[in-house]
Amino acid sequence: MRLIDTHCHLYSEVFNEDREQAIANAKRMGVDRILLPNVDLQTVEGLNDLVAKHPGVCYGMMGLHPCDVKLDYETEIAQLFSFFDTHTYCAVGEIGIDLYWDKTTKDIQEKAFLMQVEFALSKSLPIAIHSRNATQLIIEMLKPYKSKGLKGVFHCFSESLELAEEILKLGGFKLGIGGVLTYKNAGLPDVLKHIDMEHIILETDSPYLPPVPHRGKRNEPSYTRLVAEKLADVKGLSLLQVSEITTQNAEQLFNL
Repeated sequence: MRLIDTHCHLYSEVFNEDREQAIANAKRMGVDRILLPNVDLQTVEGLNDLVAKHPGVCYGMMGLHPCDVKLDYETEIAQLFSFFDTHTYCAVGEIGIDLYWDKTTKDIQEKAFLMQVEFALSKSLPIAIHSRNATQLIIEMLKPYKSKGLKGVFHCFSESLELAEEILKLGGFKLGIGGVLTYKNAGLPDVLKHIDMEHIILETDSPYLPPVPHRGKRNEPSYTRLVAEKLADVKGLSLLQVSEITTQNAEQLFNL
């Protein structure tokens, strides 16, 4: 069985004491590849170091997280894009719009998002989307790109069936499913019963959003297996079937 954690901040300082053990734990649970989305300029070095140290296991993405979009976003994004000249990344991310923490930056968040979408298209790369209180807005912003072959994932999807169906109408987009699937009142299992497996990839968003029974503790990539087990239960499939389908979906999306 092979699983892929398609969204994990393993370079986070909370892994400083046991990062190698977390990778070993992941491999033991069948999670043999870990995708690392970037946040800002400060996270680039740790991300690149992990990819260099664990080739074929850790894969990097490069982008500016919406919560870190400031007035000088164009300069920072240009600096982040410069790393594509010397490194290989599997996606542009983590990008998007977050209107939960700060609505006052909505305008520059939108501009930064579209700037990075255009760059992804120019590189024929998928995008990893962070969306909080902004999914309908992002869907509308992406509709003009449907004919241009833009691909990507709505990371940490936990919303309604209607929004899921709107996302899938964009073409080329997957739903990134993580620990929220295991939460008692999430409602996500009922949504995913109506979503074909070809549209689903797995993730942890470590160290955030740990699945049951680890809520309140640090998440880690090995817990991808717990998400896969829950998805197997929801879809009436075997764990092996879920691992094979979601791994193939991730390989195709990120060209792994």
